[in-house]
Parts: sequence; structure tokens; C-alpha cells
Amino acid sequence: MHQPFYKDLAEGVYAMPWVRLHALKDYFGMVAMLEEFPSVHMTFNMVPSLVAQLEEYARDTAREAPYEVAFKPAEHLTPEEIRMLLDTAFQLNPGLLQRYPRFRELQEKLRGASPPSAVARSFGPRDLTDLQVLSQLAWFDEIYLAGDAEVRGLVAKERGYSGEDQALLRRKGLELLNKTLEVYRQAQDRGQIEISTSPFYHPILPLLCDSTVASESHPGVKLPGHVFQHPEDARAQLREAIELHKRVFGRQPQGLWPSEGSVSDQVLRLAAEEGFKWAATDEGVLGRSRSIGFYRHGDGTVSNGYELYRPHKFGADGRNIHIFFRDHQLSDLIGFVYSRMDAHAAAADLQQRIHAAARSTGNSPAVVSVILDGENCWEFYPGNGRDFLKSFYSRIASDRRLRAVTASEALQVTEPGTLNHVVPGSWINANFDVWIGAQEDNRAWDLLSEAREFFARKAPKLDPARLELAKQELWIAEGSDWCWWYGPEHSSGNDEQFDLLYRKHLSNIYRMLGGSPPDELAAPIKTLRLEAVNVPPSGRIEAQIDGLASNYFEWVGAGVYTPDYRSGSMHGIQRQHIEALYYGYSEDALYLRLDFNQTFLESQPAFEVRVTADGESRLRLHAPIVGGKLGAVEAWLADKPLGAPTQPGAIQAAFRRIFEVCVSLALLGIHPQEKARLQVALWMNDLPLQVIPQEGWLMLELTKELLSW
Repeated sequence: MHQPFYKDLAEGVYAMPWVRLHALKDYFGMVAMLEEFPSVHMTFNMVPSLVAQLEEYARDTAREAPYEVAFKPAEHLTPEEIRMLLDTAFQLNPGLLQRYPRFRELQEKLRGASPPSAVARSFGPRDLTDLQVLSQLAWFDEIYLAGDAEVRGLVAKERGYSGEDQALLRRKGLELLNKTLEVYRQAQDRGQIEISTSPFYHPILPLLCDSTVASESHPGVKLPGHVFQHPEDARAQLREAIELHKRVFGRQPQGLWPSEGSVSDQVLRLAAEEGFKWAATDEGVLGRSRSIGFYRHGDGTVSNGYELYRPHKFGADGRNIHIFFRDHQLSDLIGFVYSRMDAHAAAADLQQRIHAAARSTGNSPAVVSVILDGENCWEFYPGNGRDFLKSFYSRIASDRRLRAVTASEALQVTEPGTLNHVVPGSWINANFDVWIGAQEDNRAWDLLSEAREFFARKAPKLDPARLELAKQELWIAEGSDWCWWYGPEHSSGNDEQFDLLYRKHLSNIYRMLGGSPPDELAAPIKTLRLEAVNVPPSGRIEAQIDGLASNYFEWVGAGVYTPDYRSGSMHGIQRQHIEALYYGYSEDALYLRLDFNQTFLESQPAFEVRVTADGESRLRLHAPIVGGKLGAVEAWLADKPLGAPTQPGAIQAAFRRIFEVCVSLALLGIHPQEKARLQVALWMNDLPLQVIPQEGWLMLELTKELLSW
């Protein structure tokens, strides 16, 4: 059971709602249904960062904008909040939406609204209230629905919901959130489940210990420019996980699911030293470590099944840990195939395949490890997978040749094998290619390494409270989820939000340590598919730097970059505060102009414009706006503070209604026929708000034609 850590510790706000929504849909029911099958024992892995977020939601102290919008009286919603509701309400699997005819009706209304600017106006208060209720009700767990008459009453009502219905639904959601961790404790205490843990914020432990280890599982992989090598962080995240587990579940965890099943010799030794008795990963890691394969025969048996279907002991000198290797095929059948079959036929097929796997070990008991994601696959099943799971559990409970056991119980069943070395890898292709090697991944690692180095330099000088917050932000940024979405392998409807949140976590490290975040953190890491309009300069300009668009002709001939307002989510439009960037040249200077969204200027009297230009050397310029007025402009050349420039008028800047700046080409080191890169970013409270261009850099080319025009 895992979700990324969505909370920005500096702002205290959750960027996305998935912990809360999956808590309504998955976590409670997955363990509650086991009460019907007392002989079926299971292991649940609870990632500590998920548990911490669940606790905050259960206390009703979590701040999350979509949550607030879902339960605010519809007549009091602002236009921006209506857009947010319309954007987030339908971000769910179609199977959940299809259960409610009125929900489908509202989706069709949204699709049919035209033009896009009129979408929000086409939804009246009754539509909005129905959408608020149904967008939350659709996530409620089937078992909870069956046992609660008041929530069933809301389902039966179908439409015409009221403010009282909203209040009831919110109260029931909190009730379900508060029951979730309690049902896990109860199942553990009656001996039916074992609860294992992961490193606190779900980092890829082998890469945290030594990022170069990726080249052992993938020789020739392109590694980041910085080597990340902090086994002390890996150990600390394990220790924090143990402490939270003991507090919440009342006992020391015996088992460890290393994030994404990622293991190495160093990680396994660390886990053993911290007291873990077992860990788990994928069969691919065992195959590469043993130089053997696991081939499925026509009768369902598996070659080398004797090795696969037993735990292995790793370690020496009394520091041993047992490793379970999951059956990749069985786990993926549940995750990706059985949702398309009849529930009872799928359960029967899984039972038969487990028996076939067991025949692979001869007369020895077989420990068949089926390990998979605890939440995301079930929404693809009819009824959230409950019929399939109940059918499967029933078959296991009545089958004399099968016992469903926890991992610790499985250690008592058979004699383990031994391993002296594991080839580093994860459950995906027995390597780390999802998280390192691609250009985006490597840039994320390099930015993390720089923040980690800054932390190491500043940490000894800080008071404990600030240091603790900075450390938590660092550990969050070390999590696996950011690089899951970077690179070519995965994409979601929230790529921009994940990217922005990762860069916010890194920015917070610098802020909490008393530093200024690097300008590079303003630029997206994820490559965006954009249709922004960029019209290059057509002639020489001579603009008056006064912060006013006082003369139309002074910017005629300038290039204009207009952001793509259609990209991203609807409420992502709120982040588009710069309407246009004008850029152009005189004979000896570069001119820039920023036009802002008027709503932004009226609501935000304090922000900062940052300009970065790469000529012969990099020029950085920070222009703070305080109380609607331009403050003292700071500049750096090749990362050295630039005092009074030697040339008069080398840098001029002004702000009133627009921001204008002029920088001499001699200072920039840009000469005719040469190219340079430009980036302009908007920051507030040392956090990036928007970058122009959205894809990172704008290429400038100073042609002779422009200068002689």
C-alpha cells in the first residue's frame, strides 16, 4: 500500500488528492473482507509516508484544495474553484463513474460544452452540488457501502443533492479514514495479517546508497553527472520507518518491502543490521543472481521452481536476512489480466496455476510468493475486485493442499536456500532503468545531489527545528515516485503537478537552510508537449525602460513568446501568470518585457522576476517586486556577484504595469551570428511559479540582418 508524499511541508498543503481517495476506495476494504475468511493469512506492506498522510487526513487537519472545493456550498464557489472541480471530478477510472447515471450525465455535459470558455457557466448550482457529491461517492469502498445505510441512501438518491448531503458525506469519509488503520491493527492483533514496512519516503535504496550500482544491472547505462552516495540516508529512512511502525501498529516490523523491490548487497546488509528478518523482491533478481531462468511449461510447472518457490538466506556473521522472490507471472495476472475475466473463472485459474507452480518443487513444500500493488489494479475490476478476491479467498480456505500464510509464517514451512550475492535490481526488468539513465531522470538526480551537498554544508550551522524540516524535505525528494514519472516509461494526467511538486521540495531544502534556490529549479524537468506561440524578432528596437507600455512602436520588431494556455489541467491555468514575453535587440543591448495577468498583479504585491542568459558566460538577474514596486536588482556573472557594471547603463530595469529590462550585449558576451539561451522565471517566496519558455530555454540568435535593419 503506497502513495507518493503529496504534501508541501513549507506551505502545509497537499498538491493532489490520491491518498484520501484511495483511502475511501481501497485500504479499508482490502483488509476488512478478510474477516469472512479467518484461515486466510496475508501480508500487507504499509509505506510509512502513506501512513503519516492517512493519519493527518483522519485527524481532519490536512489542507487540500480539491477536498475543500468538493464540500464547499456550490453557490459560494469562485470561478477558479468551479474550474478546479470540473478538472478533478472526472479524474477516475471509467468503471467507477459508470455506476452513477447522473455522474455520466454531468460528464457528457462537460464534453458537450462549447466554447471551452463557457464550460464553467454551463453548470448551475444544482449541477455543481450533484457533481461534488458524486465525485466523492464514486470512490467509496463497496464493503463500507454495504454496511452503512446512510451512505447507501445517498447512492439511492441519485441526484438533487443538498448541503446536508454534502455534510453527511464528508462526515462518513472521515469515519472511514479513521477506521482504516484500526482495521489493520485489529487484523494484525488477531494473527491474520502481518504488516511489513518500506523505507520512510519510498526511496530506491540501492541508488541512495550508491547510484553507480545501476551499471551492474545495466552495463553501459548513462549515469547522472553527480554520483549520489549516501547510505546514511538509506539507514535513516529505515530507522524512521521502524519508529513509525512501532508507534502506529504497536510492534517491531519483521519484514521489509524495499521500495519497488529494489535490492543490492549493501541494502540487504543494512536491513539485516536494522533488525529486519525478511525482505522481498522479484524473481528476475534471483534469476540474474543465480544465472538461471524460470520458464513456464505447458503443464504450468516452472523450470528451476525449487529455487523460486522457497525463501533464500542472505548474509554472514550472524547478520542474516531471508529474501522472498515473487512469482512475476502470477502477480501480473492479477494486476493486468484477471480484471477482463469473469471473477470466479479468474479465481479458479489462479488456484490451478498455484497448484501447477507447487509441482515444480517435487516433494518439497512450495512457498509461492504473490506480491503486487495493493490499490491501483482493483478499479479495473467490476465491483473494485471484491468478487474476484472473495472467490479466490474462499477457494484457498477450502483447499486442503493450500495455506495462505504471512511471510514470517512462510519461513517456518521450508528449508531456505542461500545467497552470497544479489545482482542489484528491482521488480521491473531486474534493473533500475525506470529511475535512472534517461535524460530527465539524470537531471532530477543531479538537482537532488546539489541540494544534498548544500544540506551537508549548511546542516551544522542550523537550529534543530529548521534542520529537521530541511531533512524531511530532502528525504521526500529522495523518494522513488518522482523519477517514476520522469523519463520515457510512464506518464499521467498529472505530470506537470508531479514535476512542480518535486522542484518545490528541492526548493524548500534551500529555503529552510537559509539559501536561495537555484534558478534551474524554475524550469520543468519533464519534457512538455507544447504549442506555445513564438514569433522571432523581425527588426531592431529601442525601448524606453520605464515599466509602461507607453508607446506601441517602441516594441515593434520584438520577438513575442506566448505561453500555451491550453496545456495542462484546467486548474493548472491558475499558474499562468505571465501573458507574454517580448524580446529584441538594439545595436548594443538585449531588451526584455513581461506582460502579467492583471488578476495576478492585483492579488500578489510581492514576487520576483529572474532572468538567466547564456552568452560567453552565464548572467543571472534577480529583480524583486515588493509592494508593487521594483526593489534592488541583483546580478551574477559566471555565478560571481556583479557589483556596479563597468559600462554605464549595462543593466536597466523598471516595473509599473509591466516589467522591462535592458542588458548590454557586451556584458552578456553575445556577438553577431552567435546563439545564446534565455530563460525568464517568476518566483514567489523562493518557490518557482512559472517559467518562460515552458520547455525551459529560448534560443536567441543575433543576426547581422537584425543589427543593420
